[in-house]
Amino acid sequence: MTGLTPAAILRGLAVGVLVVAWAALAHYGSAGDGSSDFAAALACAPLVAIVVILLWRVSPVWMILGGLCVLGLVAWSWPTLRQNVALLYFIQHVGTNLALGILFGRTLLSGRQPLVTHFALLAHNGSISPAKERYTRSVTVAWTCFFFVMASVSALLFFFAPAAIWSAFANLMSLFLIFLMFAAEHFVRLRVLPPEDQSSMADTIRGYRMSSRRRTENQ
Repeated sequence: MTGLTPAAILRGLAVGVLVVAWAALAHYGSAGDGSSDFAAALACAPLVAIVVILLWRVSPVWMILGGLCVLGLVAWSWPTLRQNVALLYFIQHVGTNLALGILFGRTLLSGRQPLVTHFALLAHNGSISPAKERYTRSVTVAWTCFFFVMASVSALLFFFAPAAIWSAFANLMSLFLIFLMFAAEHFVRLRVLPPEDQSSMADTIRGYRMSSRRRTENQ
């Protein structure tokens, strides 16, 4: 198996720094501190970026027109958005976790291939052992449960706990819990799978990239 290149590692570190910085600023804003305009802009930025990226995959014209429409909608609703900053972050956090839970969970339905199994097959030239196939299905179940639990806890804290506590969970602790989930899965994998069925992080990333590339080519 090939490892990660220095350029890929540097890109990963840069993305990691940006994610951590965004999380810290999001916590600061959604907890009620700082400028409401800046906090609202920070909350809207990922949503606008996602829409633009999705439309760019359709065509550059749609990206421009759709991006302008989204920006116009944000500008029109700005007075409401800046007065409901915490709600913006709540919708974003719960929506992301629910979307990921559905993404993983729907692949567990009868007749479908579990998502983690799909990544493993792509990373290993379409061939994995029965033991690894069972294991990757279990990992898909685990990630599905994880994302739905995260969404549920976020909703409970948002409605029944102080804003600062919810914000710390949604914007700061979530990153740690995701890292902990990866670490726990790696530990379990080393214990339950034989050496020939082990996968590196590079294998996982390669499988994800191949899956994304195939989806883009089929569009």
